[in-house]
Amino acid sequence: MSEGSGTRDDPWRLTTAPGTSAYTMYRDEDADPPALVCQVGSTRLTYRLRAVEDLTNWLRAQEEWVPLGAADEQKPAAEGSVEAWGRSQSNPVGGWYGLRKGYRGRFGMYLPPLLEALGLAEMTHDPRNNRVRAI
Repeated sequence: MSEGSGTRDDPWRLTTAPGTSAYTMYRDEDADPPALVCQVGSTRLTYRLRAVEDLTNWLRAQEEWVPLGAADEQKPAAEGSVEAWGRSQSNPVGGWYGLRKGYRGRFGMYLPPLLEALGLAEMTHDPRNNRVRAI
C-alpha cells in the first residue's frame, strides 16, 4: 500500500513492481487534459488521468494476469502487455496515454503500482517479468 492522498502537496509514494525504484504520483485535474504526474528522481512523466479507470476496465476484460511489459517510448512494447495497450490505437484514447513526447513510455512500469495501491489490481513482485490483474 502506498502513502499519500494523490495531491500535489501529498503525492502517492509508490515503488515499481520489483520494489527497486521509488517514485511519486499525483492527480493534476486542472491540466488539459487532466493528468497523472509521475516524478521519478529528476524525471517528470505525465499520463492521462483517465488511464486509471481505462486500464482498470481493460484489465477486468482480460480476466487473467497480463505482463507489464514496461518499455521506453523509443522501444517496442511486448504484444499483449500493459505497455502495448497504453500506446495502442485500439485503446479508448486511440494511442498514447503518455502526454510528454519523448517520455510517453514506461506506462507498464508506473501505472500498475498505482492501481495496486488504490485497491484496483494486484501485481506480482518478482525481480523481472511482473504481471498485473484486476481485483
